[in-house]
Amino acid sequence: MGEPAGIGGELALMSWRERATQAVPPFFLIDDPRRLSRLATHLGFEIPLAELDRPEDAAARFDQALPVLPHPLASDVTPGHPDPANCDCVLRSIARAAELVPQGRASAVVTNPIHKKVLYDAGFAHPGHTEYLAELAAKASGTEVRPIMMLACHGLRVVPVTVHLPLKTAIASLSTEAIVQAGRVSAAALERDFKIVEPRLAAAGLNPHAGEDGALGREELDIIAPALEALRAEGISVDGPVPADSLFHESAREGYDVALCMYHDQALIPLKTIDFARGVNITLGLPFVRTSPDHGTALSLAGTGRADPSSLIAALRMAQQMAANRSAQAAA
Repeated sequence: MGEPAGIGGELALMSWRERATQAVPPFFLIDDPRRLSRLATHLGFEIPLAELDRPEDAAARFDQALPVLPHPLASDVTPGHPDPANCDCVLRSIARAAELVPQGRASAVVTNPIHKKVLYDAGFAHPGHTEYLAELAAKASGTEVRPIMMLACHGLRVVPVTVHLPLKTAIASLSTEAIVQAGRVSAAALERDFKIVEPRLAAAGLNPHAGEDGALGREELDIIAPALEALRAEGISVDGPVPADSLFHESAREGYDVALCMYHDQALIPLKTIDFARGVNITLGLPFVRTSPDHGTALSLAGTGRADPSSLIAALRMAQQMAANRSAQAAA
């Protein structure tokens, strides 16, 4: 569902309308059918809805109607104006999705954007989807889950080692252990979910010129280089630390399958510059496939019909491919 007052609902409606021309894979929504019907009418979309009793029926209904597994909201929705009364419904829709995939009743989870400030004010204790899904997966499996965020577009995959932290906190919290964990999980996911044999990693430096041998900072020598040596000792191919200003031009990108970045914007700026509209957010390290559009709720656009569904469509396609690759590996 995502934030009901954001653009997620209309992106889903638009994605279904473009199912044939954009090769959108079959999907169903966990959402309130009344909300979607009103939104479609408001936008002038003639989109039939198919309310599901069972998720397994979605694929058979998809060509003729948009399948919806009913998930009633607590309060009516005004586009652009989040209502705290719906926060619990939003979180329960995520939890419901995370239950269906391990049960074999869906192939993957694709999340629409949530409005974190509204959720925080309602007592949500996680930085975002990634950490919440990790908690849900850990409760279900009884084992610790340490997720890693990957962002992907055509021609580039990036993994930020530190994510939603103020920059000075991100620098202070950067550790050899965190880089090793990000590298391990990324390499395993590239093999399992992307069918890349012997994946190649590249690690960005933190400081200008990757520290200039300590003259511009010692993090490369004291934190990053030891992590890369540990990864190489495990048989993982990784270059670096590479100056970040030399890592993302076209010819450099041909030399690796994923770039390990030391903080959020170091990863997201090049990806969004290359393809702002079709970036996909992927959570690695979960026992199920999860993707998401790489954008926010865009409250100012909600209800206008001017939002671009490209990122959601890309997230749906990527989820389908990752789930198929994971299934094939399990069968083999």
